[in-house]
Amino acid sequence: MSEHGEVVAITGAAGGIGSALARRYLAGGARVALLDVDADGLRSLADDLHEGERVITVDFDVTSEDECQTAARAVADTWGGIDVLINNAGVSHLSPFADTDLAVFRRVVEINFFGSVNCTAAFLPSLIERRGRIVVLSSVAGFAPLSLRSAYSASKHALHGFFDTLRVEVLPDGVTVTLVCPSFVRTDIEDHMLGRRSYTGPRRTTGQEADPDDVADVIHTAVAARERMVFPTDDAELAYQVATSDPAGFDELMRQMVAGETDS
Repeated sequence: MSEHGEVVAITGAAGGIGSALARRYLAGGARVALLDVDADGLRSLADDLHEGERVITVDFDVTSEDECQTAARAVADTWGGIDVLINNAGVSHLSPFADTDLAVFRRVVEINFFGSVNCTAAFLPSLIERRGRIVVLSSVAGFAPLSLRSAYSASKHALHGFFDTLRVEVLPDGVTVTLVCPSFVRTDIEDHMLGRRSYTGPRRTTGQEADPDDVADVIHTAVAARERMVFPTDDAELAYQVATSDPAGFDELMRQMVAGETDS
């Protein structure tokens, strides 16, 4: 499928998987709206990309419904609408639930879940008009427990419930939804975790951290094929198989990882 001239909007675009996806879609001929709360990071990325009129930046907070609507209008004013929305913005935390401030819990869910809901609501009319694609960056934590990250896991599980339902509702409009479930990817998300204390929870599930560019390549291919769910790393697919076939075994694996008995 040719992407020449298509418009792709990416939240959380200033770094990690978001910036890798921006580079991949630009290489395919698309126009890309870089969306992030980090205005300086967006400007730096846009300067590095050297793509001129094929890139615009919009800084806003995904937790604000009004700001999401304003961002959608800004993209529409420039290019008329979008063909692909990639809900990538997110945040994590590290602490047992018993030691987690509920304000931190709510903030994680507000960004990861409601941020995606807000952006999808803002861009949905354009996506329906263009029979577009919605992409959601979930995680292994979207279908399995991830110790010391209860709010993160809750937010990712919620994404599956919402977007699996939305998929059914927008099917007659020709809009598709792709849920992306990576394991750990080499990004700076750990540097911006909320509620960090003295815990050293598992950074890995199995294997090594994935390269963002490799993950972006897999996502790009899956979205073009309008796949329902994609595991961009082999260990993510393995985690899905174990978590769904032997949930008690997966629970024990999480316990061992927190106890330092295993890192794989």
